[in-house]
Amino acid sequence: MQLIRGLHNLTQPLPPSAVTIGNFDGIHLGHQQVLHQLKTIADQGALCSAVIIFEPQPIEYFSPDKAPKRLSRFREKIAYLKSHKIDYLLCLKFDQSFSELDAEEFVQDLLVNRLKTQHLVIGDDFRFGKNRSGDFESLKGYGKQYGFKVDNTETLLFDEIRVSSTRIRKCIQNDDFTLAAALLGRPYSLSGKVSHGQKLGRQLGFPTINIKMGSKTLIVKGIFAVIVKGIDNRALQGVASLGTRPTVNGVDSILEVYILDFNQDVYGYGVEVEFLHKIREEKKFNSLEELKVNIKQDIVLAKQHFERLS
Repeated sequence: MQLIRGLHNLTQPLPPSAVTIGNFDGIHLGHQQVLHQLKTIADQGALCSAVIIFEPQPIEYFSPDKAPKRLSRFREKIAYLKSHKIDYLLCLKFDQSFSELDAEEFVQDLLVNRLKTQHLVIGDDFRFGKNRSGDFESLKGYGKQYGFKVDNTETLLFDEIRVSSTRIRKCIQNDDFTLAAALLGRPYSLSGKVSHGQKLGRQLGFPTINIKMGSKTLIVKGIFAVIVKGIDNRALQGVASLGTRPTVNGVDSILEVYILDFNQDVYGYGVEVEFLHKIREEKKFNSLEELKVNIKQDIVLAKQHFERLS
């Protein structure tokens, strides 16, 4: 898969393509069905497959206070799209200039001239162009005008309810990681490289692996029972803290994991952390000693959860 970040890096038009557009937050089963639909159309028509996403997402640009928290970071989104063998991922910067493109400019400049769109797969609630003036019906009209086909994405139901990122966020907020995993088609997880931290966990007697989460606010926050993968082909049980570490006045969001019965230097390893159960919310304690007491209790509760699963 070729990642193209920004129109300025699209120096040559793509080969004739089948295209879809969306946020693809979490790459859940509904997204996966869209990607399968796109790949099937591309293969049948001897076309390239191309996915368009936006950074920031349009609602994050227009209404940052109302924007939903993300299920996954940009790096996870890229990895999942790559696993579906998409040919091109075009990540467009959504800013004032882009938001002022009218609907026909969006179609003519981006879809027709730059992407050579032959087939567009899009949801019937998709809106685009200045003041959201373009919609599914207008896209079908532009398709006739410029010579590309427009197909609606297929809705996927689970227990007779639509699979959506919103539904998965609610699962995570309700500590239903089992249903979240069913809707995602895999356990809910975050991944990254193990980096050096403040070594506070080591001082407290609970050394952790640390993964920096970046600036985007994620839906998952608190203390969790987790499984860590990526170390010696093992599935390791652990207790994870995801947040800003208020007891030590932290600012950046960091995923810290204390791996049970483990003592190995794994700096630089790429790991995946699967979330199984929320133990509690993140909390600011009055002292490091109070924090240490609560970490011990978190470990006890995590072990009890793992025992219930065994």
